[in-house]
Amino acid sequence: MIKQIDRKIVRKRRHFRVRKKVTGTPEKPRLAVFRSEKHIYAQIIDDVSKQTLCSSSTISKSLKGALSKTWDVEAAAKVGEDLAKKALDAGIEAVVFDRGGFKYHGRVKALADGARKAGLKF
Repeated sequence: MIKQIDRKIVRKRRHFRVRKKVTGTPEKPRLAVFRSEKHIYAQIIDDVSKQTLCSSSTISKSLKGALSKTWDVEAAAKVGEDLAKKALDAGIEAVVFDRGGFKYHGRVKALADGARKAGLKF
């Protein structure tokens, strides 16, 4: 009998492997990404003080009306740009990228490229 592989468990394992190496400090916080079927969420976290410094997503009030679709690459890029603007306003210039166990392509890559385009350094 063939065993069914649970993709969520595989992603969680991959995320734990990434998190062993990637931690956010006050000088260089962590940009964490979560991708669901319909939305994408990103937040900048200081792991030392365990605080979220700023966040953005496709359901945030600033972007909700500006997006026609919340699940495409263009929406992810706008979330990255919005997050970078909020981070620069908060005095954050450089971050470490935590892809959350997701592959670095598609919406995750578009979010990172949008943040870089708006001035955030990885």
